[in-house]
Amino acid sequence: MRRATQDAGSLEAWCAIMKHGNNGGYANAWLLGDINTREIARLELGLKHVAFEKKRDGCFIGSNVAEDPKILRLETESKDTDIRISSIARRVRWKQLMKQHAGKIDLALAKSFEADHFDTYRGKVFPGGRTLCGHFELDPDAGGGRGVPYGCHGTVDGKVVDAAMAKRMSFSARWGSACGAQFVAEKFLTAHPQFESLSGLLPDRSSQPWTNFQVGE
Repeated sequence: MRRATQDAGSLEAWCAIMKHGNNGGYANAWLLGDINTREIARLELGLKHVAFEKKRDGCFIGSNVAEDPKILRLETESKDTDIRISSIARRVRWKQLMKQHAGKIDLALAKSFEADHFDTYRGKVFPGGRTLCGHFELDPDAGGGRGVPYGCHGTVDGKVVDAAMAKRMSFSARWGSACGAQFVAEKFLTAHPQFESLSGLLPDRSSQPWTNFQVGE
């Protein structure tokens, strides 16, 4: 990925580098943008199947589930209609937000998307494993996934960038939950003593502000 980003002169060249020698070891969906041609693209890199889409208008989303039917059906075990599952619930929410804000998306909205707490399975605001700002530690049913209730994991950072920032080789990021919520280990372990083996190992995660990073710093 580093070599592709450093050496490629176009979206197609970037994808060619990623596909060369691909052995499925890092199957992934890559969301790309070219600030010179004003094009965006999505490369879905499976083992046997590869999907590539490019457009000048609109959007691509990603939520840990394949969008290409061949990759989805033949190379994953995902059930793309089971909205109880975190990745599917988040996929639905991304599509809702993209439709609602089409043509108006900016950095402020992007930050609000990453901090979103609407659970599309429950149909209400409920920060948990199914929300874009993931809070499995608050979720009594593990977000429909294979984990355990109140599992101590979720969103650990947020990053946003627009064309102007990309041209300056800059981006904005926030460490910890994208919504800014703090994680206090002692409070969590008191509420959920089933995780007592993590006592003394689990660190706090304080709230941090959105911060701009610039190349050369």
